Amino acid sequence: MTVSANKIRADFSAAMSLMYRKEVPAYGTLVEIVEEVNAGVLGRSGNTLALTPGEDTARISAERHGAIRLGTAEELAMMARVFDVMGMEPVGYYDLSIASVPVHSTAFRPVARADLAENPFRVFTSLLRLELIADEALRHKAAETLARRRIFTEGAVALTEKAEAQGGLDEADAKRFVAEVLETFRWHSDACVDAATFGALIDAHRLIADVVSFKGPHINHLTPRTLDIDAAQAEMIARGLPAKAVVEGPPRRSCPILLRQTAFKALNEAVRFPEGAGWTEGHHTARFGEIEQRGAALTPKGRALYDQLLAEVRAAILPAADGSNAEEYVAKLQEVFAAFPDTWRDLHDQGLAYFKYGRGEAPATGTDVAALLDAGALTLSPIIYEDFLPVSAAGIFQSNLGDEARSETQAASNRASFEAALGKSVADEFALYEAMQSDSLVAALDQLKVSAA
Repeated sequence: MTVSANKIRADFSAAMSLMYRKEVPAYGTLVEIVEEVNAGVLGRSGNTLALTPGEDTARISAERHGAIRLGTAEELAMMARVFDVMGMEPVGYYDLSIASVPVHSTAFRPVARADLAENPFRVFTSLLRLELIADEALRHKAAETLARRRIFTEGAVALTEKAEAQGGLDEADAKRFVAEVLETFRWHSDACVDAATFGALIDAHRLIADVVSFKGPHINHLTPRTLDIDAAQAEMIARGLPAKAVVEGPPRRSCPILLRQTAFKALNEAVRFPEGAGWTEGHHTARFGEIEQRGAALTPKGRALYDQLLAEVRAAILPAADGSNAEEYVAKLQEVFAAFPDTWRDLHDQGLAYFKYGRGEAPATGTDVAALLDAGALTLSPIIYEDFLPVSAAGIFQSNLGDEARSETQAASNRASFEAALGKSVADEFALYEAMQSDSLVAALDQLKVSAA
């Protein structure tokens, strides 16, 4: 029998978590913190977060997002095929070059409501923009180095082709597939460039060095989801983890929106560089621990308001990488975002966020949605934001790459070249949320009609 893509995705997410816990022990501490905080939040009376019982709550403990950085169009195209076997599609286009990070990205994730409820594992996948390396000789050397490597095992390629040919994998092949693909994400301490080249790549940009210098695109963080990131951040600090000074994204709110993220600083890990017939010892800083809190997905109107308010904050103050102005930044964030409505009903009625509708306990008293909500015939639950924020992603990257990674250079967005490399168009996240909201309303109204008949 063919194993479902949801099962393969869940198994891969679990295997990735186990591997990363062994590679980065502090990740295990993060998972423990998140589990404790989440248990506390879910144990409170009431449901202030308006989570859909079961659907939204059952997924939280297993929820993860990973991040990986690829070097070539061929690597990206093959990665898309691998993720397709796991039921993950590319959603959204993110241009991080606007924040001086020389990549553009998409998020591979499930898109259907039932698939997200079963396992929402997602991977933020970036492609290096080699054209942003100013030094022509170094750019050529980086391209040659990337062209020589093969990041997927022969088994991973063969099993991907088999899944495509026969419409899935049986249990034995699915288990092998997970093990083979896991090798792509594994850490390798032996570099494939010499120390001098590595130094030159570091000088160009730390992220470029991370992508080019190793034989595989090791996962650089794996992120559990918390229901209270401020509590988790405080516990990180209490346990001695070197946490970021500022949580990225919107401020703390009664009704969480979009995505809030924090991290502990990247590890300084021992690596070896080839030197003649031997090796030279060195170090590399790339992998870090991250946690996130996901709130409601915003409509285009809501996102425009969010972007406007965030731009106002950042025009007044930018968070320093060393955390020296953290209190001032957080205060300004809270002050400016007071203009963003903070009740579920206001977010709904003003068309700022997406919601799932459910049948309430009261009988139907009309057909108007607002009236049905007032009467308790319909209920609201926010649609969880499954995607990412470019400014926040860049902020996380920068906090772990160092201030020297910042640059005044900005490149033109190039979505067309990214999608050409990917081999397909990325999905529109707004259209996905809109369809989920519309389908839930139709289903809820149908239930009301049946109960009223």
